[in-house]
Amino acid sequence: MMDFNGKTVVVSGAAIGFGNAIAERFRAAGATVFGCDIADADRPFSDGVLLEKVDLLDRRAGAAWIASIEQRTGRGIDILVCNAGGVAGQANRPLEDVTDQDWDRVVDINLGSAFTLCRAAAPAMKQQGSGAIVTITSGAALQASLTGVQAYCAAKHAMLGLTRQLAHELGPFGIRVNSVAPGFVRTNAATERQWASYGAERQHAIIEGVALKRLGTADEIAKAVMFFASDLASFVNGQVLSVDGGK
Repeated sequence: MMDFNGKTVVVSGAAIGFGNAIAERFRAAGATVFGCDIADADRPFSDGVLLEKVDLLDRRAGAAWIASIEQRTGRGIDILVCNAGGVAGQANRPLEDVTDQDWDRVVDINLGSAFTLCRAAAPAMKQQGSGAIVTITSGAALQASLTGVQAYCAAKHAMLGLTRQLAHELGPFGIRVNSVAPGFVRTNAATERQWASYGAERQHAIIEGVALKRLGTADEIAKAVMFFASDLASFVNGQVLSVDGGK
């Protein structure tokens, strides 16, 4: 039931962190995996995974990427993982100091990219009468964000709303839409900078606030995504799974 042989899996933000771990997990389970990112692209980073350079802030480019995958495979996408996101290098600052440009960029990277890919993939998924979409939100979709970045928290809350709405809209066509909400995971340079900024005392407090007394890994997030995409979750729709070690 965790066999993805013959399945087409699409993962955004696949070059590093969660996206890389998700792509590798699906590849190992037999899927044909297509990934996109804004960097380190146009190269296979493992057998069976093709990573292409796509700027999802350009919605036409995002839609064209989905169309190219459908043309290459001759069918609709089976599993879409909307993972691209982040804080775009921003840090916490007072609300009155946040510019329109900074706000819009973070919202577009997170919410806008998910909307773009779901909109592009939905028609062929409907036509084939099946599909699974998994959004990667965050603990910030359920409460205030550790980042302190207002746009990031707002966008992740909105992504969860989009997930629930699409679950109802697309469910009648056999398409399930769910979300994985990771806790804090150290996956790349950005999260390492964030972790370092907390200092030893706050780092200790964060770990003590986790029931398992440790931080998670990107692979543990990937395994939750695979559950939602698999037949094990065949009657699971419109749900959010917090993968945070217990808070």
